[in-house]
Amino acid sequence: MSEQHTRHGSYLMALDAGTGSIRAVIFNLEGEQVAVGQSEWLHLAVPDVPGSMEFDLATNWQLACQCIRQALQNARLPASAIRAVAASSMREGIVLYNKAGKPIWACANVDARASREVAELKEIHNERFEREVYECSGQTLALSAMPRLLWLAHHRPEIYRQAATVTMISDWLGYMLSGELAVDPSNAGTTGMLSLSTRGWRPELLDMAGLRADILSPVAETGTRLGYVCTAAAQACGLQAGTPVGMGGGDVQLGTLGLGVVRTGQTAVLGGTFWQQVVNLPRPVTDPEMNIRINPHVIPGMAQAESISFFTGLTMRWFRDAFCSEEKLLSQRLGVDTYSLLEDMAARVPVGSWGVIPIFSDAMHFKTWYHAAPSFINLSIDPERCNKQTLFRALEENAAIVSACNLDLIAAFSGVRAQSLVFAGGGSKGKLWCQILSDVTGVPVKVPVVKEATALGCAIAAGVAAGIYPTLAETGEALVRWEREYQPDETNHLLYLQQKSKWQAIYADQLGLVDKQLTTSMWKAPGL
Repeated sequence: MSEQHTRHGSYLMALDAGTGSIRAVIFNLEGEQVAVGQSEWLHLAVPDVPGSMEFDLATNWQLACQCIRQALQNARLPASAIRAVAASSMREGIVLYNKAGKPIWACANVDARASREVAELKEIHNERFEREVYECSGQTLALSAMPRLLWLAHHRPEIYRQAATVTMISDWLGYMLSGELAVDPSNAGTTGMLSLSTRGWRPELLDMAGLRADILSPVAETGTRLGYVCTAAAQACGLQAGTPVGMGGGDVQLGTLGLGVVRTGQTAVLGGTFWQQVVNLPRPVTDPEMNIRINPHVIPGMAQAESISFFTGLTMRWFRDAFCSEEKLLSQRLGVDTYSLLEDMAARVPVGSWGVIPIFSDAMHFKTWYHAAPSFINLSIDPERCNKQTLFRALEENAAIVSACNLDLIAAFSGVRAQSLVFAGGGSKGKLWCQILSDVTGVPVKVPVVKEATALGCAIAAGVAAGIYPTLAETGEALVRWEREYQPDETNHLLYLQQKSKWQAIYADQLGLVDKQLTTSMWKAPGL
């Protein structure tokens, strides 16, 4: 270790590019967060292009640089203290480059302009094309890159003709830092153009879709060295030229690395705006029913089944802001979190929330994915039983029930049933919610100390790329620390099994109302 590193310590930096913000997070080598720089960013809706959400390359690189400088300043560290850097990002967002290596177009993961192209691709060979894409890549067409590329070919042919390379947004950050272009399997897997078994591109899928197959960039595994911070990037962002740049990856997969979920059969529930249930599979295998997406893990050779519950965190925020103004004011006076106050109230409501059934996210059905209209079913007009605390508890119970249904879907085709759960993200702050999740699923729930697992996983990737850590898996296990653990109550578990069965039957009826156009779906996948 150099004299400079001895004097200032050794640190790692993670760039975490989410849907709504970019963050630069600095960790010490023990995995403890030291400082963060953060900035929100907006995606650009193109006039007359419904569902478009373009990624502003120039502005967002400036924001990334601003965050890097802010993190260094907040940590009171010189750039020389940063031993390595890597980037993570939302999945599905793609960036195109011309032959000169200049980024020319990008879209965020929330871009939904290509609904018509999704439908067109599904019609190829009577939908056999989508099944072939899924069986190869673990992805369906709705969120993949091919419909967006096809949209460009139809509507922006000048951009499509210029395109020489495609990467993900995390790879774009690595490129802006180092000048080197490559993709990693965990993020590029979400394009639907990468093979789960080989972790390499499948150009014939693009050929079948009528797309060019000459735009595929090199593939490099997470934790390998992409390059070094170049002079231009150093001047722009404040990092030291020559700092190693590691291959990062997709946010969920790096998040599970940061939680130590790196061995076969381990399972995590990531409780954010969306909830993800992620199961490490013993081998790459897909779901015959095409309900569940399968992604490459950042651990070489390992795949993950990933199910998604829609808008779980957003639904709780809506409920808090729409109905709990008194509790928000009281929590400010008491200096406590509003959700914590609502949980204290909800803890006095019996298991099952007096039979109230929330209808928000369905379990995941990746091939034909849509949701019923948001509602509460089986309300009463008894104010002692039907009130804010009852509805709040019902929402927490329902989130756990949807997670349990998703885990059942994964177990049905993979044979992997969780023996315990790692619960992370904003939802895991709720102690009642943790216990409910344990009671509903019937397995122990462990909550880690570090809630920002994606950034930590990204920092681990940087450290492995720089030779500081041995392997991704060993380091993820070594750095994770546990804050709390919950054991299931068997009586409550049996009651929740009944509640889960009722919810499934009622949700099916509610979808029927959407089918008859009597109610409006909370969300539909592009192309439905």
